[in-house]
Amino acid sequence: MADYRKLDHLKQTLDSHRPLLPEIVANLHEDLVLRWTYNSNAIEGNTLTLKETKVALEGITIGGKTMREHFEAINHREAIYFVEELVKKGEPLSEWQIKSIHQLILKNIDDKNAGVYRKTNVIISGADHVPPDALHVGSEMQAFIVWYRQKAASLHPVERAAGVHADFVKIHPFVDGNGRASRLLMNLELMKDGFPPVVLPVEKRLEYYEALDTAHTKNDPEPFLSLIVDVVEAGFKPYWHALGVIP
Repeated sequence: MADYRKLDHLKQTLDSHRPLLPEIVANLHEDLVLRWTYNSNAIEGNTLTLKETKVALEGITIGGKTMREHFEAINHREAIYFVEELVKKGEPLSEWQIKSIHQLILKNIDDKNAGVYRKTNVIISGADHVPPDALHVGSEMQAFIVWYRQKAASLHPVERAAGVHADFVKIHPFVDGNGRASRLLMNLELMKDGFPPVVLPVEKRLEYYEALDTAHTKNDPEPFLSLIVDVVEAGFKPYWHALGVIP
């Protein structure tokens, strides 16, 4: 079982410095949105570099890159803003929230399937796990929300966030955009409990995919949970840098 004491200590240390100065918050937020958008899209094959993503978010078109890649950057930022609004509202997770996040991810890219559960069967390239039949997606998502409402609250916030991510991706409810949606949902859960959102670095893509596949095919969540614990810990580092704190 994962040990959350270190993460809880880091959170208590950060909480002791709140409220942070507005200029620190603004600087950290701009950096987070850029890194989160770049890495989450890069995991899914977007070829924009970190600097190109920054330029795209400023509304400038980059030569040699597709419009889809530009929209993926802009849409992801909008989805982050939406998640931040959901955090402020503090409502429990719902299918409406999930569909709304997904709708933003595929806006202007695939409007027909944006926010709509898949009606076709899919395979995940390179994975052993086969997502459920399209006929079962609706009932699986309802069961997912029931699990969330009845059992997730008793879990440590990090375990709950990892569980939401892994279980959602296992269902693979949409034709496209499931990975980005799952990472947004994971951070929605972390942020609700005052943890910094995490950025899964594209460099860990192989480890990330393998850990998810192990969770899905062997019913062993430990490798994935261990990975998430590591990235949650890394999520505090920008705060220590900005505050000049050694936790």
